[in-house]
Amino acid sequence: MTSQTPGPQRVPDVTAGPHLEFELAAEIERLRREPAYESGRNAKTMAKFEDFRIVLTAIKGGTRIQEHHSAGRISVQTVAGHIRMQALGREFDLPQGGMLVLDRGVQHDVEALEDSAFLLTVAWPR
Repeated sequence: MTSQTPGPQRVPDVTAGPHLEFELAAEIERLRREPAYESGRNAKTMAKFEDFRIVLTAIKGGTRIQEHHSAGRISVQTVAGHIRMQALGREFDLPQGGMLVLDRGVQHDVEALEDSAFLLTVAWPR
């Protein structure tokens, strides 16, 4: 899962430093108001370090992110709504508060069962 190109009105945020603090509900609302959300999803990198990244994605119900994989280990945590992921020949149901962790290189897809938002965390080996 990769972040989409920010909308023209988005001002770059600080994504690295000794501490980062976020209000996720407000960030989700901003993503939903940007023109990119009309395509079905919009994403923003919240933290970006050489070996670690966190991306917040707002996704419309019925939208699907096709099968893909990551070179790093990932966690996907639903912070609003309800998503479903397919990986390893299984279906994982992730309502709000649900989280799935996948090892490096595991193919997976994401489907929003309703308007949703999730945090993707990626950790790469050094």
